[in-house]
Amino acid sequence: MDNNKRLWYIVQTYSGKENSVKDNILRRIETMEMENLIFQVMIPEELKTEKKADGSLKEKMVKMFPGYVFLEMIVTDDSWFVIRNTPGVTGFLGSSGGGTKPIPLLPDEINPILKQCGLLSVQKLNAKPGQKVKLAAGPFAGQVGIIESIDDEKGQVMVLVDMFGRKTPIELDFAEIEVI
Repeated sequence: MDNNKRLWYIVQTYSGKENSVKDNILRRIETMEMENLIFQVMIPEELKTEKKADGSLKEKMVKMFPGYVFLEMIVTDDSWFVIRNTPGVTGFLGSSGGGTKPIPLLPDEINPILKQCGLLSVQKLNAKPGQKVKLAAGPFAGQVGIIESIDDEKGQVMVLVDMFGRKTPIELDFAEIEVI
């Protein structure tokens, strides 16, 4: 299982202990010289606005996933051991225990979280509705369609493709199209 791919994993901890677990992991990365295997430690948070009893608004950071800490790492026996044995870590999400390695998050699972936390920039599409595009990936690769709408926030575009004589909308990521 020792591959050299940086992927995101989730470790479980007790709710309310996420920050101390993050600090423990960061200390262990340094003392055990794991900087080349464990890259980022993150607790996803978002800004929430609450209305107080007196009617005023209060903003505060709220954990998006209480009880979880996200790690970008290369899983080797050593890096896995360091994280698993960090005080406060109760286990890896997606590991059934008994020495099985954890399952990484898929890009479409982690990317929206990274975007929301400001860790992944959303690319802008240099095109506008009505322009022709060529589909570069997926089952319709090579077909030409017309942009119906663009969602810069999600990094997606709605393209109308001619299927069986009808215009059919298909939602695609910016990377799946080429502007003609």
